[in-house]
Order: sequence, then C-alpha cells, then structure tokens
Amino acid sequence: MPTLRSKLSHTPNPLQFGTSGRRGLILDLTQLEIYINVTAELEYLQSLAPEDGGVRRGNDFYYALDLRPSSSMLCEAVERAVADAGMHGVNLGRIPTPALMHFALNKGCASIMVTGSHIPFDRNGYKLNTSRGELLKRHEAPIGAKVAAVRERLYSQPFTESIFDETGSLRTQQDPTPAIDAGREAYLNRYLNFFAGQPTSLSGRKILVYQHSAVGRDLLVELLSRLGAEVIAAGRSDTFVPIDTENIDAPQLEVIQQLADQQSGLWAVVSTDGDSDRPLVLSVDKAGSQQSGGARVQFFGGDLVGMIVAEYLHADAVVVPISCNDAIDRGALVDVLEPRTRIGSPFVIAGMDAALAKGRRTVCGWEANGGFLLASDVERHGHRITALATRDAFLPILAVLFAAAERGSGIAELFRELPRRFSKAGLLKEFPRAAGLAVVARLTPTIRGDADEHARIATDLARVFTRARGFTSVARLDYTDGVRIIFSNNDVAHIRPSGNADELRIYAAADTAARAEAIVQEGIREPDGILRSLQRLIS
Repeated sequence: MPTLRSKLSHTPNPLQFGTSGRRGLILDLTQLEIYINVTAELEYLQSLAPEDGGVRRGNDFYYALDLRPSSSMLCEAVERAVADAGMHGVNLGRIPTPALMHFALNKGCASIMVTGSHIPFDRNGYKLNTSRGELLKRHEAPIGAKVAAVRERLYSQPFTESIFDETGSLRTQQDPTPAIDAGREAYLNRYLNFFAGQPTSLSGRKILVYQHSAVGRDLLVELLSRLGAEVIAAGRSDTFVPIDTENIDAPQLEVIQQLADQQSGLWAVVSTDGDSDRPLVLSVDKAGSQQSGGARVQFFGGDLVGMIVAEYLHADAVVVPISCNDAIDRGALVDVLEPRTRIGSPFVIAGMDAALAKGRRTVCGWEANGGFLLASDVERHGHRITALATRDAFLPILAVLFAAAERGSGIAELFRELPRRFSKAGLLKEFPRAAGLAVVARLTPTIRGDADEHARIATDLARVFTRARGFTSVARLDYTDGVRIIFSNNDVAHIRPSGNADELRIYAAADTAARAEAIVQEGIREPDGILRSLQRLIS
C-alpha cells in the first residue's frame, strides 16, 4: 500500500533551528513540514513538568502571526497540529511577537509566533515558546529526536489515511479560528500603565512612525498617541518589507529621510522590524524639514539604544552578546556588565538567569539588533513594569523617547553622551551558510593547535586585513561566536554566518563612524571585499 512518503511530489527539506526559532525558504515550508515540527515540539512540551515549561492536553495554547502573505498558510498547519495534540488553540491574530509572549506567559501557557522576522521575503518560519519562556538551546537536541520520530510516523502512514496530499498540503482546509484582541490590549496596557506614570510625557513631541509592513505598526501609533505624542503614520506598505534593524542600509535610510522631509518639526522617527521585536530609533534635527536637503535623520544602532534603556531603568546587571558595541565596556554600565554571550536571545536569557542567580535585582539584556529583554520587574517613580525575557521593540523605543523628554533634549543628545565608539553591521546575501562556517573554521585554531596552525591563521588574516584596507596588526582574537578580530588601534571586525539564512555578516566597531562604515563597506564590497576574500581562502 502506498505511503505518504512514496506519494510526495517533492523532496522534503527538513526545517532547522536558527539563532532563534525555525526559518526556511517558503518553497520548503509545506504545511506537512510545519505540522511535523510543531507536533514534535508539542509532544516534547507535554513530556516536561510545568516548572520546566511543560504543558498538558486540554491546556490553552496561544498563537499569532505577522503580515507576511505566507504566514496564514503556515498558521493553518499550526492550528491543526495544536488541535491534534489535544490542546485548545487560541488565535491572538496579527500582533507583535513580544505581545504574544507577554500574554501567553501571564496565562502560564505555551505559544507559537508564525513569523520570518526580518529575513528576506522568500523565507518564513515560526518561533515556539514554552509555558515559562523562550525555547532554549538545551531543548533543541531532544526536540530534534522527537521530530525524527514524528516524521517517520507520518511518512509511513498509508497515503489514503494521511491528512496531507502529495504536495504536503492539508487535504481539508478549515476556516481560521477567529482572532481575539486580548493579547493586543494587554500589551498596550503594559506600557501605558508604566510610562503614563513617569514624571514627563510625550506631549508636544512630533514623532513619525515608519510603518512599512511591521505587524505592530498600528499598535505603536496608538500607544504613542495615548502617551501624548503627535504621531505621523507614514510609509505603510501592503508588500512585505524585510527591515533588518541590525543592517539598515543607505537605500532604507533614504526612504525614511524622504518621509521625514515631508514633515516639519519632527522630534524623532521610530519603527520596528517585521514581527516588531526589534526597534528602529532615529533622531531628527529640531527644525524639521519640508523640502529635500533639510534636516537629516540619524540612525542609532540597537546596541547603543540598549545602553540608554539600561541606564533609564537603573539596571544593576546587563547581558549582551559578543557582537554588541564595545562602548559598553567604557561607559557607566561597565561595572554592571555580565560576561558576554554568544549571539541569539537564548544565550542572552541564559546569561540573565545567571545574573539573577547571583542576586542581581534589575537584570536586562539586549542584542545588537536592539531587541531588549527584561528579566526583572522594574519599578520607577512608583509604577512597575513586569519582566518580559524575550526581544521587545516597544520598551526600548519608549525608554529612549522618555529619557530624552525628561531631560528636555533631543534624541541625538542622549547618544552623544555615550562613549565615542561607533558600530556598524553589514552582510552579504546568498553566501552559503556552509561556506560561512568554513571561513570561521579556517580562522579558528583546533583545541591542540600548534605553532604552525597559529602561524597559518596569522598569515590568512594578514592577507585579508591589510594595511591598504586601513588595518593595523591583530592584537587578539575572540571566538565566543564566529571570529572577532581586535586590532592594535582598537578597530574591530567580527565575522559570523547567519544562524538561519545563507548570509555572512560583518560587524565593525571603531573610534569614528566613518571608520566603522568603511570597515563594513570594504567587508561587503563585490567582488573582492573582505568577505569574498575570506571565501576564496577556503576555495
């Protein structure tokens, strides 16, 4: 009797974990593939104790989705897997990833966000959260074993008994469960209750919200308006725009500049990435502009944004990954800085847990993309905001705006008081992940690396990071995540493959913005910049 495996009209490409969540090409994300992985993950959660993030049959299970066109199709498979696992699925609709997390955790329930975050339009994915918080790296191996078992079980079913057809689509399509607004309202109130109680408001401040295709675009407009700001909503798009807040390039900045040029008296421009868990913060000259060539917007990287937010919240412990701007090592937060982690929210969360275990009371963390994680409840001027240990865009946006409002200054003035250290990130797309991993492996000594191996690495680095490209001698290397090269003049070049896409990233830090920009531009230059030169080393 034919099985589902024998009748499939395509060769499945199994979905993999990335830095945070599962991501893949839409071409490979059949409903069957999503169902296999979600079913396995739910079986895994059902095997855990509640205190470890476990769930039980009959529990509520929350899910939401972003605005990518493909997300609805993926969400149908999630709904079916949840129902078949004996759980009660609750649709929270199209809301930010942290809004879903906030609501589900307060209910003691697990959740899934269907989103591709910032990655290109031809990809998508989802992110599972346990009933206690984000899925951590220690969960991935046992989940992988569950996925293999579920895959074999479903592929071995007689084709006539399978709920999937030969394309991997559900045979019976059901109308989606109606969405409820409870998650949206709870998330809105989280910030209204905290920031409305602060000594100042956003009254009289004119803020442009660059909406593009961010799932939180309308919620952000409403929130800022209710906190007193004059809000201009602009740049709304019905086509998905893959904004990567860690890699804002010149064309994207020019789009924002053109929107700002149409207004006068702007104080700030804010936005988020696609699933609204990463902030985008830009200052605008006080004069504003109604004509091209007037006031310029200025983008501030998420790692600098995090420093402003941590100081605003009076953190006594901060956790950041190795890729973050090293200004934090030179400023007011240096005494509360915990050991740097690998890149990805699960690693930051583990670092925050370690800080809490040491007795720290106000613990937070962030990533270079600006996603801000709060591990402790925080009270400020008699008003409390509760912990939310997942990437969040709204808290850092609001904290920066309110910090500037309290000082009676512009946004740029806040950042000018930070140590004069500048960071920049860039990437090459369509850079095979395997090649990126090979580059890192070539520049990484083995455990028993001998003098010859270290000499070969030094030679490779000298061939690529040349004086003609403005580099001095290598002072030291850091292998916490990828290869971070610190030069004798304090320039930094950090090479790391993306965790969930065929991209190779370069992070730069320097004493001037121009030098950080130059390192990145030389890094991604085609066809013979730094990253391509490294690729040729392994050819």
